[in-house]
Amino acid sequence: MGQRQTLVLIPGLLCDGLLWRHQIAALSDLADCWVADHTRSDSMSGIAADVLRDAPSERFALAGLSMGGYVALEVMRQAARRVSRLALLDTSARADALDQSQRRLALVSLARRGRFLGVTEALVPLFLLPAHVADRELVSTVIKMAKNTGVGAFIRQEQAIMGRADSVPLLPGIRCPTLVLCGRQDAVTPVERHEEMAEGIVGSRLEIVEDCGHLSSLECPAQVSAALRQWLSA
Repeated sequence: MGQRQTLVLIPGLLCDGLLWRHQIAALSDLADCWVADHTRSDSMSGIAADVLRDAPSERFALAGLSMGGYVALEVMRQAARRVSRLALLDTSARADALDQSQRRLALVSLARRGRFLGVTEALVPLFLLPAHVADRELVSTVIKMAKNTGVGAFIRQEQAIMGRADSVPLLPGIRCPTLVLCGRQDAVTPVERHEEMAEGIVGSRLEIVEDCGHLSSLECPAQVSAALRQWLSA
């Protein structure tokens, strides 16, 4: 067995450590897992700085899902030397398009008007494969993570996402072992976004999980854990 690693895990929008609970258990023999707090700052650069300041070791493997992937790319922009390997799950290197930002502003407005539960109800069908929306335990976990995150952090997260930089030009400079993974039916960040990242990062590995939506680590935990295990062991 190789040397133990620190694995920094960054959740997505309205998600917390529950997003990674299966992977934390499955990878405990390989890595010391630490879930980053991405709720305090309202800019992507600020969130990445929070992660870098709080990370429990100088060098670490880094995995981010959805918004967590946006943060991970900003960490690479700020301190690539600290990242030993990178995993980008169900995410995109591109900045928000106008229509995406408009949808985010509508959700922020809903939250500000005291209808935060409506935000979660709107996002669940986007986050999960249609067949998984009927999974009461899975939906309950998504709702619980949103409640744990809260309105204030949600608004800060959306502001950070809308203001993030385009990371496509950053991709050719990434030199660490990189896994790019997504659900085949991801409705938020589709397969072509991941093909773009994999093509841009020299030597990266693209893995597509079948019958899976946007929250791959919860929807298909065994497949995601196996992919991360191979990535950590490479």
